Amino acid sequence: MEEQQHQERGRGEGGGHICQCLSQIGRIRRDSVFTIFENRRKTGLQFVESVQSLSLGLSNLGLKTGDIVAIAALNSDFYLEWMLAVAYVGAILSPLNYRWSLEEATSALLLLKPVMLVFDQSCAFWYFDLQTYNLSFLRWHVCLGDTANLPFDFVHHIANSAAAVIPSESLKTSVQVSSSLEYQWAPEGVVLICFTSGTSGRPKGVAIGHTALIVQSLAKISIVGYSKDDVYLHTAPLCHIGGISSGMAMLMIASCHVILPKFESRSVLEAIEQHHVSSLITVPAMMADLISCIRSCKSWKAGIFLKKILNGGGQLSAELIRDATEIFSNAKLISAYGMTETCSSLTFMTLKQSSCRVSEGQYRSISEVQSDLVNHMGVCVGKPAPHVELSVSGNGSFSIGRILTRGPHVMLKYWNQAPLKISDSQCQGWLDTGDIGCMDDYGDIWLVGRANDRIKSGGENVYPEEVETILMQHPGVSSIVVVGVPDARLSEMVVACLQIKENWMWVNQNSHPPERKELQLTNESLYNYCKEKKLTRFKIPKIFIPWRRPFPLTSTGKLRRDEVRREAILQLHLYPSKL
Repeated sequence: MEEQQHQERGRGEGGGHICQCLSQIGRIRRDSVFTIFENRRKTGLQFVESVQSLSLGLSNLGLKTGDIVAIAALNSDFYLEWMLAVAYVGAILSPLNYRWSLEEATSALLLLKPVMLVFDQSCAFWYFDLQTYNLSFLRWHVCLGDTANLPFDFVHHIANSAAAVIPSESLKTSVQVSSSLEYQWAPEGVVLICFTSGTSGRPKGVAIGHTALIVQSLAKISIVGYSKDDVYLHTAPLCHIGGISSGMAMLMIASCHVILPKFESRSVLEAIEQHHVSSLITVPAMMADLISCIRSCKSWKAGIFLKKILNGGGQLSAELIRDATEIFSNAKLISAYGMTETCSSLTFMTLKQSSCRVSEGQYRSISEVQSDLVNHMGVCVGKPAPHVELSVSGNGSFSIGRILTRGPHVMLKYWNQAPLKISDSQCQGWLDTGDIGCMDDYGDIWLVGRANDRIKSGGENVYPEEVETILMQHPGVSSIVVVGVPDARLSEMVVACLQIKENWMWVNQNSHPPERKELQLTNESLYNYCKEKKLTRFKIPKIFIPWRRPFPLTSTGKLRRDEVRREAILQLHLYPSKL
């Protein structure tokens, strides 16, 4: 009776199941190449048979509906198979970041209490130390892939491990594609537990349902224009929701998948050229690395093959948009804004073409719109996807407030917490994204900043992104991060940490001015620049700190603002303000 109730809850959550894509794959890609990973190629039929044979093997092993399987590994065709096979038997897959430390991995495992851990050599540096912990809930340890192709040292450690390790391919049971194998649902329709990227604090487990993943995939298919004829390159890690949702979209339409273990600029360029890749996703750091690599490889001309580029994990700078448009001349360049709690993207905006309406029948470039309106409206991130409902908790046209969302894309809950509910009666059913922004008369969303990043200076609210957007327009600034540091008089003082462009020089009391005075930067010159751009006086940074190394980022390319803030506090005694 309890098992039947679980099944009904799963179907009641929407009825969709991510494994419904298998029949499409088996039909459309039956005898053509579906996955390419290193020297291994599989047809659609071979891929479907691998998923179903693995799911039968997991069921025979004793994996049950609602059980959690944690996986920590590099991208591969095996990873895609596990994602579907675990869902097939009604269990829940939780992708862990292979870059995590032992402490981070252990913390996630203690939260999840999975019955199975699937791993590869990428996380060997913490997996073998994990044996010292008493994780009695772990019944099975599985090594992803064929041990015959793994490094000798790694295989030796596995053989001498305290846990009995099962090679993943040995779990597969001989099976023919058959409709008699029925997929199952986990309680509440949960299919994934993904962890937030953790720009500050400890990452949280986000429970995502089948319906959320399916509607997100359909939105990407519709808006980006993915088709079965695409050759999709997995550049993002499958442990992040962006990589999962885009990969799921391509599974649903049975596109060809080219899979790299992890992002590396030269490998990406080689894959594009070799396989005529037509679609991929990036984050700003990836795009910057690709463009830099292409500039150094002047003979590379394969950019013409790319037709669709989806960027997430932060906004592309005007310089990156210009370079990407030039190099990938045939590609539609789209930016997406979203979060793990909403199963990836909330809004989309085409960057390569005019997309911001000024008046009926008139359009102008995004850069022009943002240049004129950034002081009042922030940064435009486009319109919501069809299934997404967005609201701003302010009043009136262009009012600034907290951005809220609701719909089938929203997470079910944070793992080990009650199902998602918001106590405020005015916001019942809405998820607070934590972002501050507004919506214009044409439905475009403009971001001002993060509520948690807000600086309270002299009783006034300052959002760092607004100040950063102004200063990024200065010809001598290549990158900037604005933070608030403790101050006895103001509570928090606005401080800007900036990276300077080549040929420009930072000038202070102890340095010699450059030969060309127009290429020098000082506290006073940047302060005056902000005034000229009509940035409100209390928002202008009181101190500017030159930053000599890359800003710290998460594995998805998001800024670790808290680390910049700590470093700025340590350096402040070197840069007294005279303003």
